[in-house]
Amino acid sequence: MSTVETIKEFFVHSGAEWVLWLLFALSCLSLGVALERFILFRQKSDDLRGLVGTLDAHLRAGAHQAALAELNASRSVGASVAAAGLRLASRGARAAEKGMESALAIERKGLEARLSFLGTLGNNAPFIGLFGTVIGVILAFEALGQAGAVSGTADSQVASAAVMSAIAEALVATAVGIAVALPAVAFNNYFHQRLTAMLTDAEALACLVVAYLEDAAAQGAAPEGAE
Repeated sequence: MSTVETIKEFFVHSGAEWVLWLLFALSCLSLGVALERFILFRQKSDDLRGLVGTLDAHLRAGAHQAALAELNASRSVGASVAAAGLRLASRGARAAEKGMESALAIERKGLEARLSFLGTLGNNAPFIGLFGTVIGVILAFEALGQAGAVSGTADSQVASAAVMSAIAEALVATAVGIAVALPAVAFNNYFHQRLTAMLTDAEALACLVVAYLEDAAAQGAAPEGAE
């Protein structure tokens, strides 16, 4: 038996049902990832205007420790980044800026975790469904060949039904692949938009911290004891 015949026999016996189960499992996994990311992003979000107002009031008064305590009470990305800068305030604005860049990179890595899975699934789920479609087409042609080999009316009707069933299975695989891909793409786009917004907010807070530290350095004022 040739390699092509061996592969064809494998597909004929295995069918496309396993592709549908694979897509179902990937869909459940993508929903789990989306839920986990949604909870994390919600925890990492904060009222930017309120946080800026509070931080600005403390920094204006030179109360770096009070600002740091306020930031440590928040789990938001912006608060973590600004707190990293204030902890290095005693070493100067340049050190604080580098500290915030490092904290921002760490926060970005945490927020981006597992988003690549959603993007990959969104791009490739239709191809997995198409793979199931190809298997279904192989089954349809196999059934069509068997229909041509029979002469009885009843047997022909059974073979024709098998052909229609195989074609229907092929179309279902394509539909399921698209159905799995669409939510994954939507979730991926949504989380990347949230990610961009949160990092932009963090950069705004970082700029505020640097501005006050540079102003204090220009005036020759030593920052209030920072850790």
